Amino acid sequence: MSKAELKQKGFTIIEVVLVLAIAALIFLMVFIALPALQRNQRDQARKTFQSKVASAVTTYQSNKRGELPTTGKDLSSYYDGVAATAGKKNSDNSFTAIANDGYADNQYFVRISKYASGNTVGVANTDVVQVYTEAKCNTTADAAVTGTGRQAAILMKMENGNSVTCQEV
Repeated sequence: MSKAELKQKGFTIIEVVLVLAIAALIFLMVFIALPALQRNQRDQARKTFQSKVASAVTTYQSNKRGELPTTGKDLSSYYDGVAATAGKKNSDNSFTAIANDGYADNQYFVRISKYASGNTVGVANTDVVQVYTEAKCNTTADAAVTGTGRQAAILMKMENGNSVTCQEV
């Protein structure tokens, strides 16, 4: 074979390096975007559970002639949960459940308390749903404010952006 034939059969080292660099950039972009997508997915699951708790509060009110629940344990049968056992902690050990809390989906705690002025988010966390009775959401829907006797605000912290979301009942 002549030198001209050998030269046409393979790739140059520059072509190989260029293809590898492009492949590395594509993998890098995927690995950078993946954690953000996972955070968004977990936050969506949190919002779904928050809505489930809001629905449970509404159903509880309907069944009890407008009365609001007083403990997370009161709601546990409305969202397929159980009463939390005292001392049970969330994944990062930042929350210790009390006997009146509810527990659902092997992940979320539900704590219900009457709203006290100035306590805008309570124990709302990525694993804890704070339900305030006699409260409503503020104008930016990230905290609770005083409401009427038939209102409730449901707060939960999101992972993406580290913000609290509030949903009214």
